Amino acid sequence: MAGVPILRLGDVLITGLLNELDDKAAIDFTEELTERIVADRATGVLIDISRLEIIDSFVARTLMELATTAGLLGARVVVAGMRPAVAITVVELGLRLDGVETALNAEQGLTALGWQRVPQLRKGASGASTR
Repeated sequence: MAGVPILRLGDVLITGLLNELDDKAAIDFTEELTERIVADRATGVLIDISRLEIIDSFVARTLMELATTAGLLGARVVVAGMRPAVAITVVELGLRLDGVETALNAEQGLTALGWQRVPQLRKGASGASTR
C-alpha cells in the first residue's frame, strides 16, 4: 500500500489503513508489515482505521489475517479508531473479526500495547513559586 507509513515507537509499529484496499495493496501491505515486525522485533502493532469509511468482507479478512500472521511472529495487533458506522456495518453484515483486538482510538490502542502517556510538567507546576 504505497504512501502508508509504518512508524516504529520502541517495540510497537504504528500504521493505518485507507479506503482504497484492493488485492494487490492488501498483499503488499501485509508483506511489508510482517517483514517490519521481524526486522524491528516488534511485540505490538497498532493499525489505525479511523480513515476507513466502509468495511467489507475483504477488509475484515485482511485484518484477521494480519492479526493471525503477526501473532505467529510474536506481535499483538490492536485495531483502533473504528467509526460507529463501520462497527454497525460489521455487525449487520455478520462479519467476523476473530483474533482482532480493538480500541476506541490510537491512544487507547497504544495503552493496550503497554504504552503510557506521561504528562509533562509545565514550568512552575512543580509546586514551587514562579515569582
